[in-house]
Amino acid sequence: MGRRRAETRGPMAKLRYRFTFPTDLVTQPITYRLGKDFDLVTNIRRADVRENMGWLVLEIEGTDQEIERGVSWVSSLGVRVDPVSGDVIEG
Repeated sequence: MGRRRAETRGPMAKLRYRFTFPTDLVTQPITYRLGKDFDLVTNIRRADVRENMGWLVLEIEGTDQEIERGVSWVSSLGVRVDPVSGDVIEG
């Protein structure tokens, strides 16, 4: 089913971003909503989440259009969004 969806909606892309959350958004299910509301596959590659701050490096897979819409939505909430290149697991 996933393959058929990709063929009808355009080629799939896989991009990485670092999200830095302000205190008031640390406990919100933003990563969940990004996947559910924008039809994206999310994979947390690295994170540091505490009671009053948090950041994560998120690999996002989907169409270019959906990734752009989803990342714009996250940014509109007040999350700082920075593109990441390279393999973040390696350090």
